[in-house]
Amino acid sequence: MTKPSFVYVSYIATTPEKVWQAFVDTDVMAQYWVGPTASCSRVNVSDWKPGSRWEHQHSDDASAVDIVGKVVESDPPRRLVYTWARSSEAEDPSKHSRVSIDIESQGDGLVRLTVSHEDLERDPKMLAGISGGWPKVLSNLKTFLETGRALPHPAAGAG
Repeated sequence: MTKPSFVYVSYIATTPEKVWQAFVDTDVMAQYWVGPTASCSRVNVSDWKPGSRWEHQHSDDASAVDIVGKVVESDPPRRLVYTWARSSEAEDPSKHSRVSIDIESQGDGLVRLTVSHEDLERDPKMLAGISGGWPKVLSNLKTFLETGRALPHPAAGAG
């Protein structure tokens, strides 16, 4: 049986340090990681040390947590790996998937970003959700890092 996984590769005109910062700094993240409405961005909160908890919070309400996990690996500015689960399933390791973020300098101010999300075979709904969510977040990240502004957020009900 093969494991469903999601892999997204993007080339960004920036530095590895700026890509890393975009994944770990809530002030930067709030500018590009949009939620379901333009007024509610999301942030991932942690100290990003191996073994630490992280939470995917609403930027306007830290008590609203959608996704949680544990940091597995942290090698700034090259690699970040963490588990991923709905907050209601945090205590059940069988419900956790795994995100790997690899940041590689390609020289001349170009970075190859690879985001892999694995271990989703038990949760087709989560696979469907991240398959739509990651491309939006990562496209917005690329635009933000290259231009200094995020993509326009579609109006409710559009797309």
